[in-house]
Amino acid sequence: MPNTTTVQQSIPRVRIAPSPTGKLHIGTARSALFNYLFAHKLHGTFILRIEDTDRERSTLAYEESIKSGLQWLGLLWDEGPDAGGAYGPYRQSERTALYEKYLQELLDSGKAFICHHSSAEIQQEYEKKKEQKLPLVHRCDQLTGTDEKGVIRFRATEETITFTDLIRGNISVKASTLGDFSIAKSIHEPLYNFTVVVDDHKMHISHVIRGEDHISNTPKQVALYNAFGWTMPAFAHMPLILAPDRSKMSKRYGAVDIQEYRKMGYLPEALINFLALLGWNPGTEQEIFSLDELSEQFSLEHVQKGGAVFNQQKLDWLNGQYIKRLTSEELAQRAEPYLRDVLEGKKFDAALFQRVMPLAQQRMKTLRDIAEFAFFFSVAPYDPALLSWKDTSLEETRKYLEEVRTCIVGLDEAAWDEQRLEVAIMAHANALDNRGKMLWPLRVALSGLPQSPGPFSIAALLGKEQTLERLRTALQLLQ
Repeated sequence: MPNTTTVQQSIPRVRIAPSPTGKLHIGTARSALFNYLFAHKLHGTFILRIEDTDRERSTLAYEESIKSGLQWLGLLWDEGPDAGGAYGPYRQSERTALYEKYLQELLDSGKAFICHHSSAEIQQEYEKKKEQKLPLVHRCDQLTGTDEKGVIRFRATEETITFTDLIRGNISVKASTLGDFSIAKSIHEPLYNFTVVVDDHKMHISHVIRGEDHISNTPKQVALYNAFGWTMPAFAHMPLILAPDRSKMSKRYGAVDIQEYRKMGYLPEALINFLALLGWNPGTEQEIFSLDELSEQFSLEHVQKGGAVFNQQKLDWLNGQYIKRLTSEELAQRAEPYLRDVLEGKKFDAALFQRVMPLAQQRMKTLRDIAEFAFFFSVAPYDPALLSWKDTSLEETRKYLEEVRTCIVGLDEAAWDEQRLEVAIMAHANALDNRGKMLWPLRVALSGLPQSPGPFSIAALLGKEQTLERLRTALQLLQ
């Protein structure tokens, strides 16, 4: 019987092991979150390991993107090399001597060998098998060669490989169906299925929690654990994140890079909450969780098997709920960079920004929605025709705006508030056959937009001086 013993530890050690060949995408972030929650619930250790053995595609820029994305989300790792007072990640590129040692051990024992078939020969073999509808695996019959160059392959056995998935139950695979699979391009160039086993063993990883796209890799890794006689970790394969049409998640259905969500104005705590509910169910009606609450309630038993469908409307709703729970001061601090981007160097009034926050807070779904309130600081040029309500002439519109100006110019600035403005202006607007003839041009004059909050709210926040100044500008346009 093959060794299927798994690591049994009351205090777990888990890891997230992204490859720095791309930015931190939403699937990897969700895997990191589930590992983090599992570890922190049981007071365990969460490790970041950078799998950068792909020298051609791995870059430091992508590594920095991964680290900054995890840090922004609040998923800080608990262990690693000293990086100036903080934990740096483990890197496979710094562990090559370790991989060479264990590759040589497999070669010396005969459990691995150097395959001397060329790439062209392997491809030709696969083409024939494809025609015969056979599995595309290689069984090497060329076990000797004139040199030591060639792909290192693990020799297939006839055993049955069995492992227990904590989400999906027992899984069994005939080792022969894996073929003689490659574990290194050379003694100095190990491949993923080999390095991940060595690293997880040496780092005493107790649980491997990852996406279900890795299920096909797991039998190969179990075979290597058996070959070394090592105790393997427990495996848990999460459902993939699917697009609304249940296809694989792609940019077509929304950003997949975590930094893109940050640029779009999503709060990290809202995104964490959203990701947790993609494939995990708390078993209650609760929908809004802090990271600490998620850590307390998370369990692998409540991770579903079926694909988790990405719901953009749910993310927007959650983000809006988190924005509403911020204080005005907190929201102002977070939203200010997004407003400054829109203003592009135009004057920024911090006191006005603080006054606008309560109004904006009720309407915002993302921090970037603060752009809709940029008119408080700078009115963009607009067509004078926009000032007229429906078929009202420009001359009539000018008359109505003059009336508005007349009825508010005498208001005491100390009594300048939304209620008094409404009383003063509505006394005139109600006398018209259509109040829109007066209220529409007032709102456009103050905002420069066809859609905005009500004119009394805008005027109250702008203050008397700015309100009268914008009315003057509108009247000049109508001339």
